[in-house]
Amino acid sequence: MEIKAHFDHFNINVTDLERSLRFYKEALGFEKTREIRHPDGNFIINFVSRPGESFGLELTWLRDHPQAYELGDNESHLAVRVEGDYDAIREYHRQMGCICYENKEMNLYFIHDPDDYWIEILPVRKTS
Repeated sequence: MEIKAHFDHFNINVTDLERSLRFYKEALGFEKTREIRHPDGNFIINFVSRPGESFGLELTWLRDHPQAYELGDNESHLAVRVEGDYDAIREYHRQMGCICYENKEMNLYFIHDPDDYWIEILPVRKTS
């Protein structure tokens, strides 16, 4: 059996949904594409992505988990490629105060969101 699959979304839990929505809009241009609210208010889920892209980031707010999430030593992270002037985008993120790690030799850096999830920022790959 051949299975054809593609990524649909990735979930992270957030402590302040509005703050996270603002961050992802400001830092990466991600727009809210869909929202799910539990009828009794137990949770709110928002999906964000770049307009026209099928892969999304699911931001889940849980009413009964107001404290910060313990992310431990897990080094998992999201990675995005940005179009345009990579150095100018890096400077913009530096001014936002969200750069948490830079590797100049590999020409990459990481930003962290309000809940301290890390996002690797890469330039668009050049094709020859």
